[in-house]
Amino acid sequence: MALLDRVATLVRANLNDLLDKAEHPEKMLKQVILDMENQFMQVKTQVAIALADLHLLERKKTEIAESHADWMRKAELAVDRKDDELARAALTRAMSCNQLVENYDQQITAQQTQVESLKSALKRLEVKLAEARAKADLLIVQHRRSRAVGRVADVHQTPNTEGQTFERMRSKVVREEAMGRAKGELLGDDLDLRLRALEHDQKIDAMLQEIKARKGLTA
Repeated sequence: MALLDRVATLVRANLNDLLDKAEHPEKMLKQVILDMENQFMQVKTQVAIALADLHLLERKKTEIAESHADWMRKAELAVDRKDDELARAALTRAMSCNQLVENYDQQITAQQTQVESLKSALKRLEVKLAEARAKADLLIVQHRRSRAVGRVADVHQTPNTEGQTFERMRSKVVREEAMGRAKGELLGDDLDLRLRALEHDQKIDAMLQEIKARKGLTA
């Protein structure tokens, strides 16, 4: 996300290098600290939002899991009353709930990853901000002294943009491959739907027979 990219840029910033290139070093350092403070507040807000979304997903998953258990109880009750049609309907609802639980598990995993990324970015930025505040006066003095003696800037401070460009190209290729696989899967959707419907009926029959077997109602 763009916010994390901006944070990464600030974290990688070499304060000595920025001061050396600035026409007004004191103003530059103050602006860098201000930018860090603004980004810190934005990331902190995003962490809170991401955590809230995570808790919401977990709560919804729990609710659906409880619905699954409730439909399974209803299916067993229908079997007790020898109402196979009602039992099948209840088992169908239970399977739907189970699929939703699996979907929520995937979303929760992705959300947890996002939360950890934001927390990590927040921590790195907090450390960099503390460093900038603590060293502000010292860096300004060092910069003035270095200019006085004619210190040459370190040529090895040039940012490595080639690696970033390669990474963007790699990400683009991965996305295109994923789109290709998705299009291929769509072509087989109709057949997949019919096969899944057949598998669904077989699973319902198997679950029904299992309940009957437990209750000693098999022929």
